Amino acid sequence: QVQLVESGGGLVQDGGSLRLSCAASGRTSSVFGMGWFRQAPGKEREFVAAFNWLVPSTYYTDSVKGRFTISRDNAKNAVYLQMSSLKPEDTAVYYCAASKNILGLRPGSSPEYWGQGTQVTVSL
Repeated sequence: QVQLVESGGGLVQDGGSLRLSCAASGRTSSVFGMGWFRQAPGKEREFVAAFNWLVPSTYYTDSVKGRFTISRDNAKNAVYLQMSSLKPEDTAVYYCAASKNILGLRPGSSPEYWGQGTQVTVSL
């Protein structure tokens, strides 16, 4: 079993920055990728970014490329999402996710583990 604990969400102005953190615990050796999804009110959950290490790769949804950066701290079993140039369209609940898939996490995948979600609100 793997547990994910998120932090870093909050309220920020248009153009501002936030850094989300996700700490994993438990059987972390069984996961090979971690990342982030988000869900805005009235919309379905969408993939945002992923960091995979067994098969090294990163993925970003097109709308955040150049603005968001995902990183990993292996020693802390944590991943981070540095978000800059935030837009109101980025407002959503952001969920950390971890995957047991040997190829890691990527768009369209179904992670086995989820965090509780953290609210990110970008004001005009």
